[in-house]
Amino acid sequence: MSNKGSQESFSDYYEILQVSQNADTATIERVYRFLAKRYHPDNIDTGDSDTFRVFLEAYKTLSDPEKRAGYDARYEQVRARQWKILDEQVALEGVDEDKRIQNGILSFLYSARRRDPMSPGIGVVALERLLNCPQQHMEFHAWYLREKGWIQRTDNGEFAITASGVDAVLENDLLPGKHRLLTAGENKSEDSEDSKDPNT
Repeated sequence: MSNKGSQESFSDYYEILQVSQNADTATIERVYRFLAKRYHPDNIDTGDSDTFRVFLEAYKTLSDPEKRAGYDARYEQVRARQWKILDEQVALEGVDEDKRIQNGILSFLYSARRRDPMSPGIGVVALERLLNCPQQHMEFHAWYLREKGWIQRTDNGEFAITASGVDAVLENDLLPGKHRLLTAGENKSEDSEDSKDPNT
């Protein structure tokens, strides 16, 4: 019971700032400055004092080596149970799961680039959630796709697909909608096909 309560009250500063746990101080500061400018109370258009306060709290902790070390220790404890379950699941599913995640990353980033070519990035935390992939494995897949030249880091630390990545999506038929990332999507697809049958 107490463990559950501590997890619920724990603030994930890495998720709040949309940075990796391995992000260096310069990256954390760059992302914070970008977010602070947008949500600072002095900003008439997008200012939000509550949101700004959360970002400031996260930044003060992660930018201080001593505070960050203490925070990281608790961070690992809070995430350990979930990570273990997901890690075992991925280990059992093996190479097929790796392909699913890598194809999923490309598919989501392709969609983001098509939707907004000038701001095509997706944060690593968002990708972890979309693909149900723990951080440790996401780092591997991100490394692989970057080495292939298919994705890249944007100025604010997010991931974006490259021209080579777009070619990979088209050549491997990973277009969003065709590539089924979730089993639930298969059921919806089947249902929609059935609904088109004039005999039903």
